[in-house]
Order: sequence, then C-alpha cells, then structure tokens
Amino acid sequence: MGEAAALAGRCLLSMGVFALSAMSPFDPLAAYLGDQYERATPQQRAELTATLGLTQSWWTAWTTWVDAAAHGDLGQSRVFGQPVAQVIAERLPWTLLLSGAALTVATIGGVALGLAAGLRPASWLDRLCGGAAILLQSVPPYVLSLAAIAGLSLGVRWFPTGGATTPGRVVTPMSLAHHLVLPVLVLALSQLPWIALSLRAAVTSALASDAVRGAVARGLPWATVVRGHVLPVSLTPLVTLLGARLPELIVGAVLVEEVFAWPGLAAALVAAAQQLDFALLALLTVATTAVVLLGSLLADTAYLVLDPRVRVFAGDRAHA
Repeated sequence: MGEAAALAGRCLLSMGVFALSAMSPFDPLAAYLGDQYERATPQQRAELTATLGLTQSWWTAWTTWVDAAAHGDLGQSRVFGQPVAQVIAERLPWTLLLSGAALTVATIGGVALGLAAGLRPASWLDRLCGGAAILLQSVPPYVLSLAAIAGLSLGVRWFPTGGATTPGRVVTPMSLAHHLVLPVLVLALSQLPWIALSLRAAVTSALASDAVRGAVARGLPWATVVRGHVLPVSLTPLVTLLGARLPELIVGAVLVEEVFAWPGLAAALVAAAQQLDFALLALLTVATTAVVLLGSLLADTAYLVLDPRVRVFAGDRAHA
C-alpha cells in the first residue's frame, strides 16, 4: 500500500512538471538554437520543432515519458544531447561532493557554536553567536556567494572564482580541493545558523531540566554532566531537524552551484527548465523529492534509535 502511494505520488509530481512546463513563457526552440534562431527560416523552425517533438501536447509527452521510464528508458536530454541517465551519472557525484562536504562543515561548526553558546547562557559568547547566526540566516546563499567571490577571489585572490579546476587543466585532488573551498564555505555558512540556534535552544532547555539539576546537586563533574545528561538530550532533536531542512540544503546547493559554475546538477536543472527538456526536468524533480522524503525517513529512524523514550512510547501505542 505504501509503495503504491509513493509511486502514485511520483507520477502526479512528474505530471505536474510537464503541465507547468507547458505554461512556461520560455520558447524551447529559441533556447535550443541560441544565436541560430534568428537566422533559421520559418520552414527550418517548423521542421526542427517537429523533430524535437515540441508539437505534441504535454499530456502526450508525459504519457510517453512514463511508459518509457516504466521500461527502464529515462529518455534523451534535448539540452545535452545525451541519455538522461548519463547526464545524471556525470553530474550527481559533483553535487553530492559539494552538499555532503558543506553539510559536514555546517554540522560541526553549528554544533560547536551552539554548544558553546548554550552552556554559557546570557554571556558575551552567547549573545555574539546568537546575533551572528540570526544575521547570517537572513542573507541569501547567492549573496554570500557573490560576497565571497568579491572578497576572497577578486580581492585577495586566495581562491578561484569557480569551476572544479583551472580551465584547460585536468582535475587533480589538489586543484579540486582548492576550487571546492569557497562553494563549501558558502553553502555551509547558509546552513550553519539554524543548526547553531536550534542546538543552543536545546542545550539551554536541557540545563534547566531536573535531570541536570540533580546531577549537579550530586556533585558530578561538569564535564560528566554535559556528556551524560546535556549532549544526548540536545543532539537527538538535531538529527530530525537535519532531515527536515534537507530541502533548504538542496535549494542552497542549486544557487551556489550556479554562481560558482560548479559542474553539478544545478546547471542541468536550470537548462532543463529554460528549454523545457521534459525528460531531464521531470526526473530531476522526482529525484529531488525522493531525496527529501528519504532524508526525513532516515531522520525519523535515527531519532527512534537514539532516543529510547520514543521507542517506548511507540511500543505502548502499538500495544494499545
């Protein structure tokens, strides 16, 4: 029943992509031809429109795509002139590398700042971290990207402005690491504030709990209180929050990839939307939704594993 509902949901989502794309103001033929569009005769445009399948309705295009996808054929990308599966396979590792590295940096930095601020409520460190996080949270990722390029690339010239390597050179681990620093830093900074603020609030709440007060009254060392009573209670909700904020990470990655010309899925998504590349656009949208749902599922599962109180409550509800 659950698998059938998930399949129906993906079908409806892909249908919506085709329907909304058909209402797009972009002319896919003009985007496909580029500068050649004005030089093409009306007859050439008509022939190419028919060849590319742009004359068929969105409903026909969608049913054809669904039927082919059901048989393992994800279609051909009109934008890249490659099978959709090949486009995804070539670009997905770059997006996973950027997103994974940024999420790791954001989590480590957010946990450190949130813990430091939460353990010293109302201190100068708490006020500094809280104010900086709120300020940073209000800045869009593309603004952070442009500021980083202006200051660290064009200003002091510490890092390149974009790409995965210097044009004309082969990608090496050193060049990749050098080009990866700025986009990872920007994407991590866009995700760090809500991690720090949520952990700060959780730590502050844990410090006021009876368990912590009892541990302090019994004379336990402060480090033991933090490790045994504060951290387990504070970090558990963060796992669920990471899964819930996964859509924001994906959107931020798209913006950062575009600004830094990172060879990930963002450029493919933008090009597919502009040129109404139905096959590629539908698959990217469905795959993104599946990743978000999978992240939420993994977060809920981890929450059950980490917090025994939730398992006990779930077991009681099941027996009832």
